[in-house]
Amino acid sequence: MSDPAKRVVVCPGTFDPVTYGHLDVITRAAGMFDQVVVGVVNLPWRKGSTVFSVEERIGFIENVVREIENITVEAFTTLLVDFARRHNAKAIVKGLRAISDFEYEMEMNQLNHRQAPEIESVYLMASDKYSFLSSSGVKELATFGGDIDDLVPREVATALKERLAR
Repeated sequence: MSDPAKRVVVCPGTFDPVTYGHLDVITRAAGMFDQVVVGVVNLPWRKGSTVFSVEERIGFIENVVREIENITVEAFTTLLVDFARRHNAKAIVKGLRAISDFEYEMEMNQLNHRQAPEIESVYLMASDKYSFLSSSGVKELATFGGDIDDLVPREVATALKERLAR
């Protein structure tokens, strides 16, 4: 449980795999809030099975953010708002890339607000160099031998190439 005086936010996602776009949002949030809890969805509802286990996904993120003291990473299997409450989070932070993200996130915001009106949703616009970047796109590129080295951390690129290469 987090210190109630701190401005704690939760940054949730499947992160299968974590991309530089995800990491951009996470590190920008770390500059804005006292504590960022990266919540890795253990068993994603809308995306089905994952390429990497939850432990692998946590490890990839932790390896990249290990020097940023106000970021922690952990798995969750509950409602997002319950996870946020457990950490005394004041907000949920997510990135937005396109109109399609906005439509989905607007719906999620309304559902979350009905469950936990005390927790705000905060959206960070994707940096222009990551506005096209998605985990599914990276996985497709990796499957067909495309160059993903500048889209994900090196450790993730290596693991994806080994796991998905045809």
